[in-house]
Amino acid sequence: MKILGIGNAIVDVICKVDENFISQNNLSKGNMKLIFDENEFKKLLSNLKIEKTVSGGSVANSIVGLSQLGNKVGFIGKISDDKFGEKYEIGLKKENVNYIYTKKKEPISTGTCLILVTPDSERTMCTFLGIAGKINEKDVDQNAVKNSEMIFLEGYLWDEGEPKKAFDKAISYAKKVSMSLSDKFCVDRHKSNFLNLVKNKLDITFANEEEIMSLIDAKNFDEVITFAKEINKILVITRGEKGAISVTGNKIFEIESKKNLKITDLTGAGDLFASGYLHGYLNNFSQEDCLKKGTEMSAKVIQQIGARL
Repeated sequence: MKILGIGNAIVDVICKVDENFISQNNLSKGNMKLIFDENEFKKLLSNLKIEKTVSGGSVANSIVGLSQLGNKVGFIGKISDDKFGEKYEIGLKKENVNYIYTKKKEPISTGTCLILVTPDSERTMCTFLGIAGKINEKDVDQNAVKNSEMIFLEGYLWDEGEPKKAFDKAISYAKKVSMSLSDKFCVDRHKSNFLNLVKNKLDITFANEEEIMSLIDAKNFDEVITFAKEINKILVITRGEKGAISVTGNKIFEIESKKNLKITDLTGAGDLFASGYLHGYLNNFSQEDCLKKGTEMSAKVIQQIGARL
């Protein structure tokens, strides 16, 4: 297997909303809010018209993108044996993803992410992690990890306790480890742990500019470049309209963003960028071509609704 993703198994529920909905519900536009109360989540959802339902989760989106590019892929993520869990499994299998998890009836329901798309195409997310956030080391199949060229993890999944143990087990058996920092709130919550991972455990780190600057408390982007050179790993940074950059050792590679796109929905832009980049990396592309493929995939997904091509 080329790559095994380990992440939150989340069903994406996409809804169009106006700006008022975001402010009335005290949401931070463009960011992700974790909702811990299932009733609060259901109440929020009850006032909305659902546009689309997709088997999501950040790493799962990337893994599907990699499958669509012709790579042999697998995914581990925890679901419950319920309506959304069944939808989730069917959705992944349709995309030729080897889903390495056996669902059972759980005390908490399958994770769901409400993706609220405002008229400016920005997306604000409300996530009820459900059983997805309860992943533990028993859920990680060590043979699947050993038989993959690389594993891909997400910052969204990392948490003290059981998920940390699952991460540690996966990393200990992996040939190569890549991870997305996922979200500035994740970075701020787990800063010292994430910094340790980036410096010592990961071969490739994906971040956007805001996330990486927050991680190292950088005052400017030059400090990010200095940090990237010092750790001597691969750091891949997406910079929105400024394009994307990768730093490996002392070498810096840069690519411009695609221009004149008809942007519909920014959901999945980072996930599909990672798909394209990792496809390049796993198939021995040059760094420039890895960045190009990432940018191409990202540009495609933001011109449609949802995080899947």
